[in-house]
Amino acid sequence: MNVIAAVKAYVVKMTEESEPGMKVLLMDKETTSVISMVYGQSEIQQKEVFLLERIDSPNYANSTGLRYLKCLVFLRPTQQNIEALCAELRNPKYGAYYVYFSNIIAKADIKLLAEHDEHEVVKEVQELYMDYLAVNPHLFSIGLPTCMNSLSWQQGALQRTVQGIISLLLSLKKCPAIRFQANSGLCKDLGTRIDEVMSKESSLFAFGQSSQPLLLIIDRRDDPITPLLNQWTYQAMVHELLTINNNRVNLSNVPGVSKDLSEVVLSAEQDSFYAKNIFMNYGEIGQNIKQLMDQFQAKAKSHQKIESIADMKSFVETYPQFKKLSGNVTKHVTVVGELSAMVNKHHLLDVSEVEQEISSQNDHSSHLHSIKKLLSNEKVRNSDAVKLVMLYALRYQNHSSNELTGLVEALKKRNVSERLLRNIVNIMEYAGSHARQSDLFNVENAVKITKRFIKGLSGVDNVYTQHKPLLHETLEELVKGRLKDHLYPYIGNHFSGAKPQDVIIFMVGGVTYEESLTVHTFNKNYPSCSILLGGTTVHNSASFLEEVEQATRNVPRRHTRNIRNIKFD
Repeated sequence: MNVIAAVKAYVVKMTEESEPGMKVLLMDKETTSVISMVYGQSEIQQKEVFLLERIDSPNYANSTGLRYLKCLVFLRPTQQNIEALCAELRNPKYGAYYVYFSNIIAKADIKLLAEHDEHEVVKEVQELYMDYLAVNPHLFSIGLPTCMNSLSWQQGALQRTVQGIISLLLSLKKCPAIRFQANSGLCKDLGTRIDEVMSKESSLFAFGQSSQPLLLIIDRRDDPITPLLNQWTYQAMVHELLTINNNRVNLSNVPGVSKDLSEVVLSAEQDSFYAKNIFMNYGEIGQNIKQLMDQFQAKAKSHQKIESIADMKSFVETYPQFKKLSGNVTKHVTVVGELSAMVNKHHLLDVSEVEQEISSQNDHSSHLHSIKKLLSNEKVRNSDAVKLVMLYALRYQNHSSNELTGLVEALKKRNVSERLLRNIVNIMEYAGSHARQSDLFNVENAVKITKRFIKGLSGVDNVYTQHKPLLHETLEELVKGRLKDHLYPYIGNHFSGAKPQDVIIFMVGGVTYEESLTVHTFNKNYPSCSILLGGTTVHNSASFLEEVEQATRNVPRRHTRNIRNIKFD
C-alpha cells in the first residue's frame, strides 16, 4: 500500500489517456494540493500540460481561453465545483474537456453537466479516487486543520473525512473490516458512516481480495503526549520548528536568506537527499550534509575548515558556484542551519530531555525540580515552558503531591499569555485521564528505556528519543493478534476472522511525523504486514494546540474544577 504511487498512477492515467497534444489542467484549491504533493510543476509540464488553472480563481473567470487546447478538468465533486463547471461548459474556453472527479459523483450531477454541455465539448467523465493528500508512501492526510467543536465533529468535517477515506480505499482497491476505539463517539460515527457508504456502493468495493484488510479508527485524545514533544528526526523536526505545509517550508523570516530560498519544497519524490534523510536524526543529517560538502570541497580544491553548521553556511556564501552545482544541498544547509540556530537559541536540547523524561518515566519530585529550573531560564520560550507544564499536568493529574497551581504561578511570572495558560485547562478537558481508553503512562515500560546520545557535528549533541507513541503499543498488539475486541470493536458484517495483512490506521484529530516514523519502522520490522497511517491532518505542537483550543471551545470545565487558584482573567 503506497499512497504516493496510487495518486501518481491516477495522474499518469489522466494526462496520458486523453488525445495527444498540449493541454490545460483545470483544478480547484484542494485538487491542486493533491497534485502538488506528488508532482512538481516541471514534471507535470513534461506530460504535455501547458498551463495550470484554478476554476475557483477570479482571474480564470475573466480569462479568454484557447479553443485549440484540450482541457483536463480535475475537481472535487462538490456543489460549488459542479456549478462552476456547468458555467464553464455553457461558455467553453477550450475545444475539448476530459473531466475527472476526485471521488464518487452523484448521477444527478452527471446529468446536470450533460444538460449544460450544449456545445458537446465533454469527451469523457471519470472518477479518479484522489481525495486525500499523499504525504509519505505510508502516510496520508485529509487536510483538515481542525475537526472538532465542543468535543464533537465539526459541521462538514465528518462528511469530508468519510469522503477522503472512501477515496483512499477505492484508490488502493481495499474493502476492509472496520474497528474503532470503543470509548470514542467520533471514531464510532466515522466508522459507521464509512460502512454505510461501502454498503451503498458495494459494486465499487467488489475487489478480489486474497485476505481482508483492516481499517482501525483511533482518537488523538488517547495520546495527547506525542504532539506536544520536540522532535529530532529530519521531517518531524522541520515540521515542529519551521512547519511543513503541503511539502513547502516558509524560510522568509530566516535572517539573510536569499530570495530564491524564501520558500523551499521538501519532497522525497523530487529530492534524493531528503528521501535518504527523512527519518534520520539531527546529528546524522548534519554528518550527511558535511559529506556532500566535503566532496564539493575536494572538487573546488578548497581547504576552508568545516566543522559546524555555521561553517557550512559560511562556505556556501563564500562559494556561489557551489549553489549552482548543488542547489539541493544549499537548501538543506539553510534549513538545517536554521534548525540548529533555533535549537541553540531556545535551549531545546535541555527542554527536550525533560520532556522525554516526563513522558517516559515516573519520578514526580525529579520532574518537578527539572521543570522549575527550566521555567526560571529566560532563554526557554514561553510555548515550551507551557508544554512542559501540560506534560506534568497530564502525567501527574491524580498525584497526591500535584503542584500544578505553583507551576502556573511560575508561568504567570514569566508573563505567559492568557491564551497559552488557558491551553493547560483545555488539554486536560480534551485528553485528561477521563478521556483516555489506554494506559498512556505505563510505568512498567519505563525500565526498558535507555537514553542514547548521537554525536554529530561539533556543537550538535542530539538527545535521541526515549518516548514511544501510544500507537507503537497498539500496533504491537495488532500485529500479534492481541488487540482486544471490547476495546476496539468491529462495525458491520465485514469481519472475516483472519489476521489482516494490510492495515490502515486512521486517527481522528490528526497524526504526527513521530507516528509516521513508528509505522515506517513497523513496516520494516514486519515485512509480511503492510501498515498505512492517516489522519485528519499532520500536526506539530502549535497546530495541535490550535486543534485542542477549537475542540474545547464552549466546553464547561467538568474535569478541571479541582485545579484551584488558577484564574484566567
